[in-house]
Amino acid sequence: MDVDVVNVLCTVYDQRGALVKDLRKEDFEVLENGRRQPIRYFARDSDLPLTVALLVDVSGSVREFIDKEKGAALEFLGSVLRPTDQAVLLGFSSTIVQWQDFTSSPEYLRMALARLRAVPFHGLPLEGPVPSTLLYDAVYQTANEKLKRTGGRKVMVVVSDGLDNGSRNHADTAIGALQSTDTIAYGICYEGKFSGCSFLKELADPTGGRMFEAAKKVPLSKIFQTIAEEMRSQYAIGFAPGNRTRDGAYRRLRVRVAKTGLKVRARRGYYVLPSHADQK
Repeated sequence: MDVDVVNVLCTVYDQRGALVKDLRKEDFEVLENGRRQPIRYFARDSDLPLTVALLVDVSGSVREFIDKEKGAALEFLGSVLRPTDQAVLLGFSSTIVQWQDFTSSPEYLRMALARLRAVPFHGLPLEGPVPSTLLYDAVYQTANEKLKRTGGRKVMVVVSDGLDNGSRNHADTAIGALQSTDTIAYGICYEGKFSGCSFLKELADPTGGRMFEAAKKVPLSKIFQTIAEEMRSQYAIGFAPGNRTRDGAYRRLRVRVAKTGLKVRARRGYYVLPSHADQK
């Protein structure tokens, strides 16, 4: 990231967990590596273009949920995308498939979601290898190949049981790639026999997003509705860091509010673009 201006998106909750939408610039404080930074600009409702990357696990372990995902996902995308926004849809199992490239067309997204399908287990010998699920690779590739070159607000939503089998990239590499592209991540975890929900939490929390556990009492449509509401209630903060060194380092961020009893959810840090990268 260029260190001239750092952009931070955050949401604020009260003690009951309700979103707080009426705060002012003076209510916020931004700390970088423990040092307070002057806020250059502030907005309650960000008009920055939005890019949504929806990654859906289509491996056999979650195939019973695929049909439920389609309708809820379409409703979610329709509620958050404006004409200036865009979404990309990918499915992953033993391969990573792009079902729809960047588009703002509801019809294209509807057709892409209709094509979304699970990868069956049948036809595999019992003594053969377990089918792979390239979750880490899907996150890494989407961050670096799709989101890195886009500006504005970026959100990745991963619908999975959180388990990976066969990725070339490690979990830390996937998380680092996501953070380096300034993307907010949300994980929706279907907890099965073997749960990987902890990875989706580790993926989302540092970015200012969070992980949800899907269950019969918490339908997918409700989770998508919560994510959409949070995205519409973000505060956009921009600050000029006092440390202007382009050293490629990771800098810790903390956003605080002056009013007591409120909780802020924002990304915990960012990577500075090293000086030599600007010359390429």
